[in-house]
Amino acid sequence: MSAAWVNADWANIIGLMGSAIFIAAFAYANAAARLDKVMFNVANLIGAVLLLASLWVHFNLAAFVLEAAWAVIAAWGLVKALRERRRGSTG
Repeated sequence: MSAAWVNADWANIIGLMGSAIFIAAFAYANAAARLDKVMFNVANLIGAVLLLASLWVHFNLAAFVLEAAWAVIAAWGLVKALRERRRGSTG
């Protein structure tokens, strides 16, 4: 499976950017005194989307399933965190 919109080099760059965002989010989660769940889930969602984009060129089923699940969980966590934040600012 390949995509005409991006070549293999750009796919690798995009995937590496997604990986770097994941690593930064993981480091942040372990270093922060208080976790900002919105920022954490946004970072994870962006990382997953970038890795999914790179998988469009370098397809791997196991990695695709992992990243798709990661994106769904991050999106769910983001919605939940935004709702909690909204409740906290109005209550």
